[in-house]
Amino acid sequence: MEDEKKEIKEEVKEEKAVKEEKKGKKSFLSENSLEVITVILLGITALLTAWASYVGSIHGGNQATNYATSNNLSSDGNSLYNAAVQNLAQDMGIWNTISSYEVEILYADSAKDNAAVEAYVWKLQWFCEDNLPENMAAAIGYDVEKFTDGNNDTQEILAWLKDDKAITSPFTDEFVNKYFAEANAKLDEAEKVIEQGKQDNANGDKFSLVTVLYSVALFMLGIVGVFKNTTNKKIVLLVSVVCLLIAVIFMATIPLPESGGIFG
Repeated sequence: MEDEKKEIKEEVKEEKAVKEEKKGKKSFLSENSLEVITVILLGITALLTAWASYVGSIHGGNQATNYATSNNLSSDGNSLYNAAVQNLAQDMGIWNTISSYEVEILYADSAKDNAAVEAYVWKLQWFCEDNLPENMAAAIGYDVEKFTDGNNDTQEILAWLKDDKAITSPFTDEFVNKYFAEANAKLDEAEKVIEQGKQDNANGDKFSLVTVLYSVALFMLGIVGVFKNTTNKKIVLLVSVVCLLIAVIFMATIPLPESGGIFG
């Protein structure tokens, strides 16, 4: 009996020693460790929340700026387009007058009516000198200086009229497009700027979502200390860390603003 009692006492001592040894070894996620980790994560999450809010506001500012710039460019482009339409109509009128003089000259020349030829050549000379634009002159091959220098002008103009380019309308698609080149360039630029504004708007919305995710993480970290049970604290802390990681990864995929704030 005494031996059994001694064995029982030895077992009890061993169990107590094991328990004491376990108590002596502090876990990495002890109460104190949980508190320190929670405080550090709270600080990091707060900073990331402020950063996401800041970058999102820059995207919002760039969106407003790009929309305003696009509207101004569109207005300028439309003005240039209207001016191009007027210039085109005016130049078409000039060409109609020139072509009518060409018909008269060719008809008079075929009828051997030298007086009529001279009369219409004179009209063509001075009309072109006062009204013919350089781009149209180049298109139809009319040399203003050469044809008005007083040196055999009539024969030079008759020779010029034998060239198909002289009697063919210059208003091809390529020629007409040049009237609208500047307007189209402005309108294209406006389209690019508005697209950038739309992208800034989308990126700003994404940063707003990131801010929401950070807020969830902050909330979860804030209530860790409410729980008395260590296991519950660990679960809530783990959920908050997951939310934080998701927010960080998502934020890393969003482009930063091209301008504004510290981005220039």
